[in-house]
Amino acid sequence: MSTISFCIALSPSFDIVHYRIVIIQSLLRLGQRGRSIPMNRYLRAIVAVTFGAAALFGPASMPARAENPSLVLDRIKASGKLKFPVMVAEEPGYIKDPRTGEWSGFFVDWGKDIASLLGVQVEYYETTWGNLAADFQAGKIDLAVALNPNPRRGLVIDYVPGSIVEGIWALVARPGFTPKTWREMDKKEVRVAVQKGGTMQVIAESVIPNSTIVVVPTRDQAVLELQSGKIDAMIIADQDAALLDSKGVGKAVVPTPILRNPATIGIRREAGNEGFSNFLANWMSQQNSLGLACSRITRYMLERGIDMKVVPQSGKYC
Repeated sequence: MSTISFCIALSPSFDIVHYRIVIIQSLLRLGQRGRSIPMNRYLRAIVAVTFGAAALFGPASMPARAENPSLVLDRIKASGKLKFPVMVAEEPGYIKDPRTGEWSGFFVDWGKDIASLLGVQVEYYETTWGNLAADFQAGKIDLAVALNPNPRRGLVIDYVPGSIVEGIWALVARPGFTPKTWREMDKKEVRVAVQKGGTMQVIAESVIPNSTIVVVPTRDQAVLELQSGKIDAMIIADQDAALLDSKGVGKAVVPTPILRNPATIGIRREAGNEGFSNFLANWMSQQNSLGLACSRITRYMLERGIDMKVVPQSGKYC
């Protein structure tokens, strides 16, 4: 029995480091004895030790071949299009012209900017916030902008580190309802509308769980609930609160403590998306650090007569 076979027989859990030592020692002994034994026995011994080493340190222990980190980037460029989600009734981030079907809005502008840098065209896909995870898994979209950190969604998609811009969460409230804190709202008689599957629902269920929470599919439905007097307020992003305030739907209110609303990017979880993620992280960093996203939102709102001063705590107001 060879030295290696003997060691393994004695200890099924023979340490891999010790195995390497034994192999080296065996080769050294064979080298020392090589001149005193027949050549054919010497070669057979070398082959036996080599195959033993290969069996242990062979393909199973070799590092896996690294995926090309630019696979996703290359695929998008080759297709000539960036599959980008858009939301109906989500002005001013997403605006659809009912006459032409054309899309605009600052979220749409972000998508166009990213597509332009990649040298491709934007292909729009209409969806909802609550359906984004399924859309990613089905390959219907390549990225989504203005997402909020969401651990549950993070189980199936990859969030790009960083944020495009820092916002806050606000209320659009009925006349006379002006809570100064979230705690004031945490009682059954307070009725609050939130969109299904969004961060608004997470806030309501976690911060004001004792309130009467009305879950609706779209923002338009929440507006109808507010206008009909069925709810006291709806939880909404800061720029949306400013928009509805300007339309007279309700009053923009920012309870304390202020709940932050960082806007980030999500991408499909798949092999080779590292290069795409790195590209987007750099784009986001520039948008945030130079105030490009903030100034674009503020300018977009002012052009439409919407004053972000009603939510002065927002990082989207500059």
